[in-house]
Amino acid sequence: MARVILGVGAGIAAYKACELLRLLKEAGHSVRVVPTPDALRFVGEPTWAALSGEPVTTDVWTGVAEVPHVKLGQHADLVLVAPATADVLARAAAGMSNDLLTATLLTARCPVVYAPAMHTEMWEHPATQENVATLRRRGATVVEPAVGRLTGKDSGQGRLPEPSELFALAERFLASRTHASLRPAGPGSASAGTPSLAGRTVLVSAGGTREELDPVRFLGNWSTGTQGYAFARSAVARGADVTLVAANVELPDPVGAKVVRTVSARDMHAAMLAAAPHADAIVMTAAVADFRPVARAGQKIKKDGRLPEPIALTENPDILADLSARRDQSGPAGQLIVGFAAETDPDLDLARAKLARKGCDFLVMNQVGGGLGFGAGDNEAVVLAADGTVTPIPRRSKDALADFVWDLVGARLGRQSG
Repeated sequence: MARVILGVGAGIAAYKACELLRLLKEAGHSVRVVPTPDALRFVGEPTWAALSGEPVTTDVWTGVAEVPHVKLGQHADLVLVAPATADVLARAAAGMSNDLLTATLLTARCPVVYAPAMHTEMWEHPATQENVATLRRRGATVVEPAVGRLTGKDSGQGRLPEPSELFALAERFLASRTHASLRPAGPGSASAGTPSLAGRTVLVSAGGTREELDPVRFLGNWSTGTQGYAFARSAVARGADVTLVAANVELPDPVGAKVVRTVSARDMHAAMLAAAPHADAIVMTAAVADFRPVARAGQKIKKDGRLPEPIALTENPDILADLSARRDQSGPAGQLIVGFAAETDPDLDLARAKLARKGCDFLVMNQVGGGLGFGAGDNEAVVLAADGTVTPIPRRSKDALADFVWDLVGARLGRQSG
């Protein structure tokens, strides 16, 4: 059971934090809600106390014998501020401690995550952006707000991400306590949870590409993007700047990741090559169609009692091989590339040949079928490295598998920069 501090700023999105609190409690965590005084104008103290089972206060004088303004931050495994208003971000960046929440932020030596929510103009204001940059530079994670409906009729960037996604991100931070490469403690981070990818830029692909046959049909596969999204969430929790190139995925955007939408293999090829020069590590989990029709029918192919003409196919670009081939010319020094190979009958010799052919650093060979792989919650794999190392990953959740692979990648990146 982890000890979580849920900070709540004074914004209309405070009502969403009730659902986030419920999810954290149902997962077995101990949650202490620390609202700002004005946050209680949106959701009252009795609600927070009833949902958390913990006392709720906003000042440093209540229960002063227990020194809450120091003890809460010292003993927490995670501090998550949702919503983080422009005011909270400004006071945190300035190091102020005029209420219990900001005092807790100063004493926290665990991961600190801010989920901003405010109107677009407030988010885009130079003062807010400078405060965000300051907090990130100090080791805190400030996720990008979602785009969508705001208060009233307004829409734009500034919406609080969905509670389910914030919960998933919190779980990855808590899991990283046992997975992360550790650094000395500092404000907003901790020796028990400092992300192993802090300061790194990573690129992840997810989902399955679709190749159109006609306006209503396509060649595709069963990939849902779940594994790629797990890699993105884990990388965000480890402090990385994450770009996720997603093909035909019906999942909420992972909190903190920049999502680029694609459809076909050629779309994904262009998006991946455009983002690759900035990435320290690339994880290619997407199931990319090997072939596409030579020609797309302009109208729906009719079922009229006659078999249609055979559909001629042509090869799609090999995204993984192209990324490997071009990294020496365009990628940063030491860029690492991880490929995935979904197989129904895993064969290590075939996987080794594919690793050599693709030119990547790691190849994750995962079995599909039997409750594993596409559309399933679990996965198991064997990781082959270019240096000949073979690392089996027993069956586990896709989030846990992503953590395992990031451990391998983070360790390699750390050795290269050491």
